[in-house]
Amino acid sequence: QVQLVESGGGLVQPGGSLRLSCAVSGIIFSIYHMGWYRQAQGKQRELVATIISSGGTIYADSVKGRFTISRDNAKNTVYLQMNSLKPEDTAVYYCNRLSSFYPWGQGTQVTVSS
Repeated sequence: QVQLVESGGGLVQPGGSLRLSCAVSGIIFSIYHMGWYRQAQGKQRELVATIISSGGTIYADSVKGRFTISRDNAKNTVYLQMNSLKPEDTAVYYCNRLSSFYPWGQGTQVTVSS
């Protein structure tokens, strides 16, 4: 069965950085396009960054230039480097593929506050 385990969140001041990790098991990870999503309290889950199997990336306008998605196929892990964090980045962050979603992991809480 597929498992997605996110980690790396925490409390950070505005302007700070965090690196999120998502360990994926149960699939041939390297062939799938993957995304990082976030869900702020009271809002719908949104896709913020995508990495395709070949390594190309796409970002939501709200995070472009600040976030970097990457993957390590040898470790079955996808990362999200988040820089210049803003209070509006506060959310629970999840990884998953782009459609026909796997069961969602528990996510990792990111709180940006002074």
